[in-house]
Order: sequence, then structure tokens, then C-alpha cells
Amino acid sequence: MSNSYNIRSTKIGNSAGFRLPADFYREHPQFANADGWIEVLSPDTAIVRIVPQLQDDEDTEDSLLMRLFLDFATTEALKNHTLQPYTTEMSETAHQLIEGVQLDDE
Repeated sequence: MSNSYNIRSTKIGNSAGFRLPADFYREHPQFANADGWIEVLSPDTAIVRIVPQLQDDEDTEDSLLMRLFLDFATTEALKNHTLQPYTTEMSETAHQLIEGVQLDDE
């Protein structure tokens, strides 16, 4: 099983993309029809993250969406230097906001 694959730049509709070889999907079928993103690390280096399709149940989809959101939020916060420590004051404010809230049992 290979760990490295040659890719080619190609035109896809009005956009550009990369074409992966058939061997990639044959050796890693979990990535067929998967989504992902590319992150530029330096002027000549990028990394591609492909998220395999998981089971179609709602919990799995919610979990995947939450992971994608948290990955995005963390990347943006690190890039923009907007992370800050979670303080006791923040915790107290959050508790005041939800004080007395009743959740429905479904």
C-alpha cells in the first residue's frame, strides 16, 4: 500500500482542482466522495485533509459537523490570535445566563 501519490492540476468546470490517481481510491476507498480542505503551510507546501464518509446516522453526522466546526474555529483563532483563557468570571456569567432554564425531556 502506497503512502505517497502523484497528483495533477486540472480544470473542473470554472474552477481548478487536483486529480488523484485511481490507485489512491483503490487503496483507500474510505475517501471516495469525501470532503475536506487544504491548508497552505508555506509558499511551496500545502497539506490536504480528507474526512472519510461515516455512517449516515444523525449522531455521527452531528459529531462530524462539530469536529469540522471546532477544527475551523481553532484554526481561525490561532491564525488571528484571538484565543483567550476561560476565566472564572466567564464561567460565572455563563451560569447566570442559564440559571433556571429547564430542558425538555425528549
